[in-house]
Amino acid sequence: MTTSTVDATQELAAFLRTRRERLDPDEFGLPSRRRSRRTPGLRREEVAELAGVSIDYVVRLEQGRGLRPSADVVEALSRALRLAPDERAYLFDLARQRPRSSDKPATTAPPPLARLVADLAPLPAMLFNHRYDILAWNREMARLLLDFDTLPPTQRNVMWLCLMHPLTREFYADRERVVREGVAHLRAAWAAHPEDRVLSDLIAEFTAHDEEFAHWWAERDVKVNGRGHKVMRHPEVGEVAVHYEVLAPLQDPDQRLVIYRAADGESQAALDRLSAP
Repeated sequence: MTTSTVDATQELAAFLRTRRERLDPDEFGLPSRRRSRRTPGLRREEVAELAGVSIDYVVRLEQGRGLRPSADVVEALSRALRLAPDERAYLFDLARQRPRSSDKPATTAPPPLARLVADLAPLPAMLFNHRYDILAWNREMARLLLDFDTLPPTQRNVMWLCLMHPLTREFYADRERVVREGVAHLRAAWAAHPEDRVLSDLIAEFTAHDEEFAHWWAERDVKVNGRGHKVMRHPEVGEVAVHYEVLAPLQDPDQRLVIYRAADGESQAALDRLSAP
């Protein structure tokens, strides 16, 4: 099984359909229609009315007939479909209405960022790119998750480890949420980097070998979390709860710096034991 680089026209069509079908007509105060609804969500004519475009235009968009909506139309559709901020950004990416960086995806950590990751100790920290490739980490993060130096570079990927590595499949207490959030991040990255063959091949591998990933990928959820909470089951120190923060360096916007902080006293004590010499 293969996942191609983004076919923006077809993905935009599918995304518009799925978002339209998820909406509850009763929440929009639209005039009642005489005939009953045979399909879930809003009708195409209702979306067209809300967005201020023709019904034919919405039909052609959903049929993937090669239209490229303007930024104003994308904004109108976003409002009509009540898209969340990450979904709105995804729609703009599919419509090719957001400016793109000409730089190639980073595969190594810039030395200043690598030093910063090390200097953040004793807080566990690591740096990854939009594919979730791990580019740098400190000793505290390696002791909390696993020794990344023992892995070949192709396996130093946050999602690969979560889905494929035998020691980490049961590592997260709320595995389903972690996987769903990771999938939603990769879908946003997939649209923002439509020509990234490595990312497309990675998604194809996950889809072919992990039913859970394939299921959530088909849902077309889009979300990029900047902060959150995780609970991990460490084989040596037991359960560790952390708050995490994700930062984007201005000079290297394709990269993300993630920092963990203990969520409670017991977790702090566990992290202290892990970081002890």
